[in-house]
Amino acid sequence: QVQLVESGGGLVQPGGSLRLSCAASGSIFSINAMGWYRQAPGNQRELVAAITSGGSTNYADSVKGRFTISRDNAKNTVYLQMNSLKPEDTAVYYCHAISVVKHNDWGQGTQVTVSS
Repeated sequence: QVQLVESGGGLVQPGGSLRLSCAASGSIFSINAMGWYRQAPGNQRELVAAITSGGSTNYADSVKGRFTISRDNAKNTVYLQMNSLKPEDTAVYYCHAISVVKHNDWGQGTQVTVSS
């Protein structure tokens, strides 16, 4: 199993920026890919961005050009840099890891609120 701890959420004005961090521990050698999902009230959880162990990235259309996912393998940490934030980006953001045997692990979530 992999333990995931997120940080970096908060309140920001429209057009502002935030950086989320997700530190992984435990069976990190088994991780195939990591990513960020989000869930707004009344909505299903959706993929925001993902990055594979090889460095390939994938983004939701709604965040392309504004969000950037990256990873620091030495720190076992994945980041989500969020720029040009919009009110519709408001949600709880969850870190996710999937292992080579398709086991899913989730963080506890961090709230991001975009509001003036």
